Amino acid sequence: MSKPRIAFLGLGIMGGGMARRLLANGFQLTVFNRNVERSKSFAAEGAKVANSPREAAAQANFIISMVADDNAARSLWTGENGALAAAKPGTVCIECSTVSVNWVRELAAIAAKKQCEFLDAPVTGSKNQAASGELNFLVGGDSATLEKARPVFAAMGKNVSLIGPTGSGTLIKLINNFVCGVQIAALAEALAMIERSGLDRAKALEVLTNGAPGSPLVKAVSARMTTPDFTPNFLLRLMAKDLGYAIQEGRKLSVELVTARAALEEFQKAITAGHGEMDIAAIVKPFRKS
Repeated sequence: MSKPRIAFLGLGIMGGGMARRLLANGFQLTVFNRNVERSKSFAAEGAKVANSPREAAAQANFIISMVADDNAARSLWTGENGALAAAKPGTVCIECSTVSVNWVRELAAIAAKKQCEFLDAPVTGSKNQAASGELNFLVGGDSATLEKARPVFAAMGKNVSLIGPTGSGTLIKLINNFVCGVQIAALAEALAMIERSGLDRAKALEVLTNGAPGSPLVKAVSARMTTPDFTPNFLLRLMAKDLGYAIQEGRKLSVELVTARAALEEFQKAITAGHGEMDIAAIVKPFRKS
């Protein structure tokens, strides 16, 4: 049997790597990206390029979105030219973007009215993991729908975890990213202390990265901060967005994410300083201007 037809919406840092994994695994792929230039290389690699999300979704068995935020996702899924305008009954719709829980639940309801199935499936991992097919998918939705989608996830990732009902994958992803954002902000402050104090930076970071604070994230980001290399693996402005969404979700649960708000302030300072399109490691740059 031929492999399912997939519509992939969004070819950025993460989406581009994921789409190429699907092509490498023999799926029939139609892509759409708002910036048409990003689509051209996919046409050369065997994908069909659609002129709209609706066109991309017309013949698809699976529709996958991987974009920046709620607004970007809404523009792809809904409206006259949105993917759901053309989705056939039984199509599996997968939102891999890191978005709000409110949007995920709204999208699931819209998909259900179209007699489509829905999964929220944000990922952990970054640019390199997307390119090598080693992402981890955090899934919210029905277990039977997940089983239908497993071959698709397997082409893009190494692990798929069903977290719970619709919205569960998105919520744990926001919690995951807020913890990461707090770590990165704390690391930037720690590095500023080290550099201004006159401590031997290499020796000081060796203590941190080989000790209790030395998470894989701290090790990776500290290396980028000190190289320095701010080539985007994870855009700084998107971490600010994720922290904002996490704070919203915390408030619904009567949990004031005080550390997340403090971290968000530091990321916003870096955005104001013009570093939003750089890697998250660039949060350290404003500290070095003082």
